[in-house]
Parts: sequence; structure tokens; C-alpha cells
Amino acid sequence: MPCGEDWLSHPLGIVQGFFAQNGVNPDWEKKVIEYFKEKLKENNAPKWVPSLNEVPLHYLKPNSFVKFRCMIQDMFDPEFYMGVYETVNRNTKARVLHFGKYRDVAECGPQQEVDLNSPRTTTLERQTFYCVPVPGESTWVKEAYVNANQARVSPSTSYTPSRHKRSYEDDEDMDLQPNKQKDQHAGARQAGSVGGLQWCGEPKRLETEASTGQQLNFLNLSSPFDLNFPLPGEKGPACLVKVYEDWDCFKVNDVLELYGVLSVDPVLSILNNDERDASSLLDPMECTDTAEEQRVHSPPASLVPRIHVVLAQKLQHINPLLPACLNKEESKTCKFVSGFMSELSPVRAELLGFLTHALLGDSLAAEYLILHLISTVYTRRDVLPLGKFTVNLSGCPRNSTFTEHLYRIIQHLVPASFRLQMTIENMNHLKFIPHKDYTANRLVSGLLQLPSNTSLVIDETLLEQGQLDTPGVHNVTALSNLITWQKVDYDFSYHQMEFPCNINVFITSEGRSLLPADCRIHLQPQLVPPNMEEYTDSLLSAVLPSLLNKFRIYLTLLRFLDYSISDEITKAVEDDFVEMRKSDPQSITADDLHQLLIVARFLSLSAGQTTLSRERWLRAKQLESLRRTRLQQQKCVNGNEL
Repeated sequence: MPCGEDWLSHPLGIVQGFFAQNGVNPDWEKKVIEYFKEKLKENNAPKWVPSLNEVPLHYLKPNSFVKFRCMIQDMFDPEFYMGVYETVNRNTKARVLHFGKYRDVAECGPQQEVDLNSPRTTTLERQTFYCVPVPGESTWVKEAYVNANQARVSPSTSYTPSRHKRSYEDDEDMDLQPNKQKDQHAGARQAGSVGGLQWCGEPKRLETEASTGQQLNFLNLSSPFDLNFPLPGEKGPACLVKVYEDWDCFKVNDVLELYGVLSVDPVLSILNNDERDASSLLDPMECTDTAEEQRVHSPPASLVPRIHVVLAQKLQHINPLLPACLNKEESKTCKFVSGFMSELSPVRAELLGFLTHALLGDSLAAEYLILHLISTVYTRRDVLPLGKFTVNLSGCPRNSTFTEHLYRIIQHLVPASFRLQMTIENMNHLKFIPHKDYTANRLVSGLLQLPSNTSLVIDETLLEQGQLDTPGVHNVTALSNLITWQKVDYDFSYHQMEFPCNINVFITSEGRSLLPADCRIHLQPQLVPPNMEEYTDSLLSAVLPSLLNKFRIYLTLLRFLDYSISDEITKAVEDDFVEMRKSDPQSITADDLHQLLIVARFLSLSAGQTTLSRERWLRAKQLESLRRTRLQQQKCVNGNEL
């Protein structure tokens, strides 16, 4: 068996060792998983694993052990592969068993060929996910992961380019990422052992085909390959992820950290071309559909690499400053968490001051922004999501850069976010809802395909008079459903499918928003900076990086705290509500009680208290009273405001 140092650079050698020891006994697969689990438990071992998020593809060695932080954008149909197959030496007739797990291409020696009729061959099933980098991931998150990673990589020299003509892949990739793709794809061609899991042939013949006629088929495809990122301007690799165990545990939009074997064999494109040609010969009527589906499901490995998953973990959050696992039980015993909770009060006070400056001196709006940023859907009662807290900040200057720079502040605080500029043009032309493309058999992403706990800032101050067309009306409806029900109805042409979500929506507007909101607060600026950009720059430069990191930990950590209300406080709240109704029966409703309880919940959690106290209940009533008074004053100024 290979020595321990090879697990990063030659993981398949490790797998081969276990397979050789155990043969067809399935225990070898469990031993492989346990081996890599133990390796990753060693001191700082995960930091030594190269990440596709941080390391360019051409710096990574084929078949090396890598990791990838990603979101499941789509799930393809399960595929069959040869779990165990047998090769025969054409000269000596010697037979050798091989494993097919963690591979795209069967391993064949120069004089070997796969015996497809061998009784020892086993066919198994694996699932394929199409994964993209986490949409809207903040720059500070990416930088923190880069700085933590200690993997030593250099440009891969294991590929030897053997062609002089540029293929469609090169042209396409250079269109997508023109500044850095030449070296990457010159290095992504390998003359090596070939032979698909379905078929085995001579390397030279295949390589020749790749450099001649086969390339022409690619050129017939009408448009560049779309990496299907949900948000515009996103960068990073998309990957086809092959999952072998427990794939039922994962669903679309889950955020995962994957560890597995990187596969970028250029032979994959050649084999897929062969399949496309064969299908067109068998049934010309199916040629178009098959070509489009093949193109999407089997893109060039140099553009969309494959990862064969050894270990996969669903991430509760992507904040690199916190432990990866933060469930309620572990958060009670974690030393890091208990240490941070002891200094929570000064952190909250500093954050309140910071956000007050960001909101032009409005401390009440800053209080509500804190409550919004730590809010999360903690459960669902029938169809009602409990814990959502969409805030509409009205009174924002129209057509100014205020929202843009407030969003910059939010970006520096939360792990993932997106600012939607709500113009007539955007509402009419942008794709909000993911939809199923049956021709390509894939889910085409939309702006609202976002992972849990993403901050969505909707800038309504840019909205001018104009006509919403049918897509625009559908997009407004989709935003309203997201806010009200925390769900997005994906379009499958013949039906819609509900996808529950947990998105923090913050709306800035001049008057009352066109969209529903759980809470509206009117901005009362205490100062008007002559230059918002300079004001925001100075605000960000004035806060120490260590304090900024505390803000980031604070806002992520408080989402995971448990919360309860004692019977005694429940009785006191009920009595208090009855008294409120007596004094003002017209304006106090059951919805107001629900709102008060939500504000009290997040006010308590913002102070690190996991139970409601009488003091926090009174403070929640005070905040709500101030907010309502301000709205009433605004109504008196603008009679049609409410």
C-alpha cells in the first residue's frame, strides 16, 4: 500500500491499496472513507488540501485530492458505472481486476482491454450534482479561506499538449475568461491511459481523433457553454460532482464542502463526442436533443472539472471565522462560542454605533437592522415560516447612491449577499425564477436560486415610472412570495414546484415599498454627507479589522442560538397584551402581538439571552412604539404614505 504522504497527490493509489487487500469484498469502500476521515482529523489537515475555490484549475494535478465549497445548482439523473471490471492482456491473456469507483475513465495498460463480458464485472450507480461556487459569497469570506489554505501548488506539468490546432474548448473558454485560460487549457491535455468505462481503445487513435474530425462537431454547437451561475458576474469553477454514498441526504441549493478526487481527463470530451455521433446514426430525429443534453451534461473537463466525492459535508454556514458545525447542542459546549458570548455586550454596542453611522445617525433604524441581520426562519407552522423578518427602510434618498453604499457595509458583515436594483428594465428582463429546460434536461438558474441565509437587498429607490410587462409582473409576484412565504416556485413548464428557502430580504425605498414587509421603519438622517462614497470609505477604514471580524462572528453565531419563553413570561405577555387592547382596541391586533414577539425574540438573542425577560419585552414595546410614532409623523407629513 502506498505510504501516507501520497493521500493528497495520489489518492487513487490509496484506494488501490485497499481494493487489492479486500478484492470484491465491499468492505474496502468503507475502509477508504474511514482512512480519509482520519487523515482530515489530523492537525490542520483540511488546510493542506487544495481548494478549487482558491486554486486555478491548471495548478491542480489530475487525480489529486481536492476540496470544493459549493452550492448544488442542479441534480442530474443517476448514472451507472462499472464498480469492478476485468482487463485481459492480449498477449499473455492474464486477467486483472480493477475498481471503477472515483474514476471517469477505465484504467487500461498498453496491451490490455476491458472484458465487458466478464462475470466478475459489477455495475453500480452514482449520482451527479452540478455544483457552482456559493452565489453572492462576500469578498472577505473568499479572502479568509485563501489566507487559511496552506496547500502548496504549482502549475501542473503532468499534461503534455500534443496539438497545434486550437479546439472549440479553447475558444469558448477564452471567451468566458479571456485573461487566464490559455495556459490552463494548454495544460489540460493528457496523453495517458485511455478507455471509457463503457469502451476501451488505443490512446494514439483517440488522440488523433481529438485533433481532427472530432473537434468539428463541437463547432456546430451554436452558443458558448453557459456555466449556469444564479447571479450575474460570478466567477469560479462549476463542477460535475459524482456522489457514491448517501446522496438522498442532499437537495438542490444545499451548500456543501466536498473532498474528493479531481478528474479533468480530456478523453471525456472525446468519448462524449463518440456517443453523440452514435446516437445521431441510430436515430437522426433524436440528434438535436441528444447533442444539447450531452453538451450540458458532459461539458469539456477543462471547463467543468469532475470531482469524485470521498467525503461530503452539508455546511450550516460559510463564515470562515467560526467552527463549521454550529448546531444548538454543540454551541453550548464549544469553547470558542462560550468565550465569544462572554464579550457579547460590548460587541453589540460597537455594532450598533457602526450601523448608526452607516444609517446617517439613525440609531433606531440601526437597532432594527441588527434584528434583521440575525433573523432566520427557525421553523414552519403549516405553510407559515416563523422567524422571517423582512425590513422595509423607507425615506431613503431617491436615485442617490445611499443604498449602494449601505449595501457595501452589509457586504462587509454577512457571508453572502446580493443587491437587486429594482428598475423597470431589470424587472422586465432579468430571470428570477429557475426553470426546467427539457431539451438540455437541466435546471436553468435564476436570481432567486440562493442558499439559506443569503442577504438580499432590494433597491427600490431606482424605480421609475414605467410599464411592467408579463415577465415583470411574474418577477414582482416571485419576490412577494419569497418575502411572505419564504419559498420560490420553480417553473417546470407543466407544473410549478415549491422550493422552501431562508433568505433575509431588506428593502430600501423612498415611500412605502411595493413589496410586502414584516416591518417598516422610516429613515431619519441626522446628517447628510456631501459624498457618500468618501463617507462610507472613511467609516470602513475607521473600524479595526479585529472588530469587524467580531461583528461577522456575532451576526452568524446568533442565528444558531436556541430560544424559549417561560410559562411565567408567557402569562405576563398575555396579560400585557390584554391591557394594551383595552387602552387602544382599534389599533392593537393579533398581528401586532406577533410582531412584538418577533422583535422581542431577536432583541433577546442580540443580547445573547436565550429566554425572554421582562426587561427585553418592555424594550421591544418601546422600540415598536418609537417606530410607530415615527410612521405616524410621516403620515401627517405625507397624507398618502400609509
